[in-house]
Amino acid sequence: MNEQLKRFQYNAPVTLTYTFMALGVLLLGIATNHASTTILFSNYRTSFFDPFQYIRLFSHVLGHATWEHFSGNFLIILLLGPMLEEKYGSKNMIEMITITAFVTGLLNTLLFDSALLGASGIVFMMILLSSFANAETGKIPLTLVIVVIIFLGKEVVSGILVQDHISQVTHIIGGLCGGAFGYRKLHN
Repeated sequence: MNEQLKRFQYNAPVTLTYTFMALGVLLLGIATNHASTTILFSNYRTSFFDPFQYIRLFSHVLGHATWEHFSGNFLIILLLGPMLEEKYGSKNMIEMITITAFVTGLLNTLLFDSALLGASGIVFMMILLSSFANAETGKIPLTLVIVVIIFLGKEVVSGILVQDHISQVTHIIGGLCGGAFGYRKLHN
């Protein structure tokens, strides 16, 4: 049995740890009838005198409302994360996730009255970042152009035409963060 367990490899530590943390937060939310999610893992406009506000600027990317919400985000993160973590390194992935969480959390707090919950900004960051994975300096990857048109274009149109509880702005900002990270890494 011990030999069997040794075959499993924790191959993408940031991606896997992030996934397990978000799963733990989801289970805690279910156990507390979502009180923990509201207090600690959902970003919304409140006073900056509220000490939890500073935690929520980052922690909203761990919270999810339902199993479907969680699995929709983390299936993509688990597909893209290991490849991105191998390409850019674990330390850079932590940095990119943290910056994207902060930027989306802060802009949501400053510009919108709605709550922000989930990892979709991180998903869109990873989608755009993955378009740079095999890019060459001085060249624009066609995959990047198509991804921008399909994914971000859909979000712009949905943000204008559809009234739902999905933050298309967070998707766009996450995608822009991924594009900026990819561009920066390509030119370093």
